[in-house]
Amino acid sequence: MEKKYVSLTYDLMLKDADGKLYKYESATRERPFRFITGIGYALDLFESNVGSLNPGDSFEFEVPADQAYGQYEKENVLELDKGIFLRDGVFDDEHVKVGAIIPLSDGQQTFNATVTNITDDKVTVDLNHPLAGEDLTFKGVILESRPATQEEIDAVLHPKCKGCGGGCSNGDCNCEGECADCNK
Repeated sequence: MEKKYVSLTYDLMLKDADGKLYKYESATRERPFRFITGIGYALDLFESNVGSLNPGDSFEFEVPADQAYGQYEKENVLELDKGIFLRDGVFDDEHVKVGAIIPLSDGQQTFNATVTNITDDKVTVDLNHPLAGEDLTFKGVILESRPATQEEIDAVLHPKCKGCGGGCSNGDCNCEGECADCNK
């Protein structure tokens, strides 16, 4: 599948309690959403709806929650011991506060959690994506759509790599050891 560089504007609309759409966020002409198709950066259904469009084309479509960020799962809300958020023996209230998105690790992977409550001995975190359970409606316009260059693809797939493309087989690597896919 050809990888395409796509730049677009959009309004992301959600439904309120009465089922009426309201604007949740926007990507504007001044700050468009840019991505490359086929590498998993955007939602699959989003890509399939905009990937074949041309510059100037308008779009409007819905991505159901099950094909976006999944359903909201109550079991993904956890109460954690406040002691795990100590820095130098003191609770880290600078970073761990209601509404903050904090990184957590299970020892194998790191993921983001939203702090929803803090008591004397517990911190409640929500591991659900902020848009879990939401049907997403997108309205927008395609600004640019063209084949992606290898440099653009490499910049997304190897963001810390300084341009070797991940191969480095020619011995001319500029990765400075940061790119796990590079073979020095």
